[in-house]
Amino acid sequence: MEVKEILKKSTLFRGLSEEDLSRLAEIALLRSYDKGGVIFSAEEEARGFYLVAEGMVKIYRLSARGRQQTLHILGPGEAFAEAALFSGSRYPAWAEALTPARVLFFPREAFLELIRRRPELALNMLALLSLRLRTMAALVDSLSLKEVPERLAAYLLYLLEHRGPEFELEIPKGELAALLGTVPETLSRVLSRFSEEGLIQVSGRQIRILDEGGLRRIGRG
Repeated sequence: MEVKEILKKSTLFRGLSEEDLSRLAEIALLRSYDKGGVIFSAEEEARGFYLVAEGMVKIYRLSARGRQQTLHILGPGEAFAEAALFSGSRYPAWAEALTPARVLFFPREAFLELIRRRPELALNMLALLSLRLRTMAALVDSLSLKEVPERLAAYLLYLLEHRGPEFELEIPKGELAALLGTVPETLSRVLSRFSEEGLIQVSGRQIRILDEGGLRRIGRG
């Protein structure tokens, strides 16, 4: 897939002209990672930001005891490490390829020079950062105040809104459990319970939402 085609599918660059997309493509560097490959580590100097072209990427933090907290699971078209672009400091978390992945890397100085000439790019960035901040606030609220069924219901509703009533869980259950702040065994039990109650239909990795209203009632706690 050409770099411009990857850019067109990104929320970050949606609506840009062909000319702007061409300029972005000129500064973007395509990088490939094997499954488990570290894209950047926490406290590493932030030299730019990234966009997933293919595969899945996990953003996570490590506690002093080595406990991992997954912050985001990202797929094709999604950008990450945008905040570091403006701060010019260090990455606050780790980024790792969950699957074999290809990402576009945008060097900080080259991108900042581009948005000085094209302010609409900066507006898109601010909108995305605002959305990411709301997502993080919801995650903190969910992990601190809600039980696992409520967290899972909220996550399934998020997927419903972004992918429709039938979708594939593209990440392993262990990673999803980490994202929801639980363990795989508990996640499996709650998924089975939702299925038995007629809220969802599960077939392997495929999930179909059957009762959106029921999930919303659970998600609200």
